Amino acid sequence: MKDLAKFMSDNLRELVLTGYRSVLNNPREAGFALQLQRTIARGERRRKKMLRDEGLEVPPFLICSIATTCNLQCKGCYARAGGIAGDVPTKQTLSADEWHNLFNEAAEMGFSVALLAGGEPLSRRDLLEGIASVKEMLFPVFTNGTLIGPQYIEFFRKHLNVLPVISLEGDALATNARRGKGVHERAMLSMKMLHDADLFFGTSITVTTENKDAVTSDEYVAHLHELECKLVFYVEYVPIDPGTEHLAFGDDDVKWMVHRVNELRTNNMDMIFVSFPGDEKLLDGCMAAGRGFFHIGPDGAAEPCPFSTNSDTNAAHDGLRAALRSPLFSMLLNASALSWEHTGGCTLYEHRDEVEAMIKNTSAGD
Repeated sequence: MKDLAKFMSDNLRELVLTGYRSVLNNPREAGFALQLQRTIARGERRRKKMLRDEGLEVPPFLICSIATTCNLQCKGCYARAGGIAGDVPTKQTLSADEWHNLFNEAAEMGFSVALLAGGEPLSRRDLLEGIASVKEMLFPVFTNGTLIGPQYIEFFRKHLNVLPVISLEGDALATNARRGKGVHERAMLSMKMLHDADLFFGTSITVTTENKDAVTSDEYVAHLHELECKLVFYVEYVPIDPGTEHLAFGDDDVKWMVHRVNELRTNNMDMIFVSFPGDEKLLDGCMAAGRGFFHIGPDGAAEPCPFSTNSDTNAAHDGLRAALRSPLFSMLLNASALSWEHTGGCTLYEHRDEVEAMIKNTSAGD
């Protein structure tokens, strides 16, 4: 991909246009979508200015883990396995003011979208209140959906730039098997509340070799459409738990998924489908380490991605410019580590031993 920045900007604009088409019958949401198009365009101009004035390539996306606790214990949870989250706080968390300052800096630099994760991000209402005031950015919140009630419905109604994205595994049997008894039913109740409030919302579905046919079927997508779910994230499974490697995508599965998602986009013009990481080969490797996005941990650590939690720079303390110039990120990019062969949804997680060795060798040479 010769012009990655243009490719990502073009796709971001297309996502917003699709979102605009999908809410034309809702004046409030349609007005926000039109405003969002202007915001995305401003972000693109700011990224170009950063490249021109400072020689710094700013990606449009961030992924941020803002919570260190969760009320569920889902099987194969990368956040628990990576020490991001647990039943009790696992690491220091940035304050609401620190997150607010960080996202103000991000908007000024041209970052347009920050995907909020955890832990369970809705457990940090104090943080979300401050984050939502940064109107120059869009914040999809990846939640298990169990904490959504009347107060959060009113919050989402007030802050249209914060979009709830409820995690599912497919039907009730599959979701409850991974997330716990009754979780699917509670998630459906949350979707109904969002639908009744005429709010834009989405879902995130972990895709495996076992469920890919079911969760991408016309019947399942029609079910989501009936719920007025307009945004679908398909996230490839990363085999965190030993013995689950067979669930991870191989090359043929990736090719199949790219083709199937393109079909869904063609046949469902009023819905948005995002496949993550999608066709990495088309993009000459994965998007981590600042190439297309990077991850900010609960303590502000700038990390290549949520599955690869090594860090040598703190985005909150050192700033986002320093994070993008991180020696670790540069090392990974220069070593072409993002193009290493791998199975499943994360190159760097599968090659974590090599990444650790690279960091140790660099530290030894300082």
